[in-house]
Amino acid sequence: MTVWTRSAAGPNAPTPPPPEGAPFALIDKGVHGLVLHALNDAARASGLARGQAHADACAMVPHLVSLPADLEADRQALERLALWAERFSPAVAADVLIGGYEGLFLDMTGGAHLFGGEAALLADLRRRLARAGVPAALAIADTPAAAWALARFSGQAESIAPAGRTREALAPLPVEGLRLEPKALSLLKRFGLKTIGDLYPLPRAGLARRFRGEMGFRVVERLDQALGSLPEPLDPVRPPPLYRVWVPFAEPVGDVGGVAFHLPRLAEALAASLARNGHGARRLRLTGFRVDGRSTAIEASLSAPAATSAHILRLLKEKGLEHLDLGFGLDALMLAAEKAEPLDARAVRLDEAVRTASPDALAALIDRLQAKLGDAAVRRPRLAEGWTPERSEVWEGAGPDPAPALERDDDRLRPILIFDAPEPVAAIAELPDGAPARFVWRRAARRIVRAEGPERLSPEWWRERAGGPGRTRDYYRVEDEEGRRYWLFREGLYGREDADTPPAWWIAGVFA
Repeated sequence: MTVWTRSAAGPNAPTPPPPEGAPFALIDKGVHGLVLHALNDAARASGLARGQAHADACAMVPHLVSLPADLEADRQALERLALWAERFSPAVAADVLIGGYEGLFLDMTGGAHLFGGEAALLADLRRRLARAGVPAALAIADTPAAAWALARFSGQAESIAPAGRTREALAPLPVEGLRLEPKALSLLKRFGLKTIGDLYPLPRAGLARRFRGEMGFRVVERLDQALGSLPEPLDPVRPPPLYRVWVPFAEPVGDVGGVAFHLPRLAEALAASLARNGHGARRLRLTGFRVDGRSTAIEASLSAPAATSAHILRLLKEKGLEHLDLGFGLDALMLAAEKAEPLDARAVRLDEAVRTASPDALAALIDRLQAKLGDAAVRRPRLAEGWTPERSEVWEGAGPDPAPALERDDDRLRPILIFDAPEPVAAIAELPDGAPARFVWRRAARRIVRAEGPERLSPEWWRERAGGPGRTRDYYRVEDEEGRRYWLFREGLYGREDADTPPAWWIAGVFA
């Protein structure tokens, strides 16, 4: 409901908001028809509840205003909020919608002291969320399941379960805090088990036998996850970076110069963290957290692992700090190595000339070119397995290491320049199946004085084509009157392949 309310208040709202104080609900498709998905306070005060049939709700409250729910917008809004929450934790997971409750899990293990302690952390979170118009109930506990239950059923806006006392903190809470299906909750209450503490004395095996099928195991699993007996891995909206450093600002930083001032310190801290573990960054991300709750970032890829602060700093500046959208200012700045690889030890000669041409220098040059021109702008050719010449090489991203060589089992002469796609030529041969005597390519006529061939390549019968497997090719190495050498081929054999279509001549490459 909060997502819809914020979007309806905007200038481009798709529908006008309901009258102030009127019962309002968002509806969605249920198993047996439309049901209430979210309600405002007036609708709840009228006795309506989430999951109730829309027809029954309209019968109870005839003046109920309802509109379709946009679940995709809810999901996107929750993910944006999760990205905003990365200023507090590198691992933030979006909570699945259960019983009308949505939220976020923040893994704050070992990090609360950075914000003045757990109480100060919750107070800061609540103040920032309230400023953005997002109502929230907050809790800290030893396990994600316990924090989920405390935030929703403790009756307090901020709850903290002391370390090691999760069992006592959860005991008075209702069984709804275990995130169970409605059918399981109904059976628990039928057995007189209304609070989480009522489940503690029961043996696990006996508790599981009270339910049919997997429902009993689910109850035991949820209870053990809440108490910490079973782990509950979280799925962050964005995988946490391997290496991450950040700096908060007492006052918002509103210009690129301020970012450039703090960037060297971040680069040195990140490089030191990488070097301690013998790793180098392969992909960098500089993220600025804005005062309006949004974030802005630039990314840079490296062709080889690097762990030097000067190279990191130069690469980010080449990428362009001016591309950061600072809005009304930044609260914090984070530099992360989202991908890192081990650094390979290299033996370096003392010769200055050799040292300046080292792989590290080449990698730095490639990184700077990619930062200015784009990651796909710097490439190199590499030999590949291919039957036809135009498929015998591919282009890949440039790197400091030489491209792996491909062993050839023959000594056939190939031109240095092979066209990605052969170009058509008009050729004349003295004999139908002989070498060409002259040809026209790119509107220029050339007379051939020497020719060598043919080299015959059969069609690729294993490739599926619309017109069949293709036709046989006869390749010739030819030289014109001016000494220029070309690689031509005739596609098709006279009278033996596709008699309705005469053979065609193509130029496949040019010799140096």
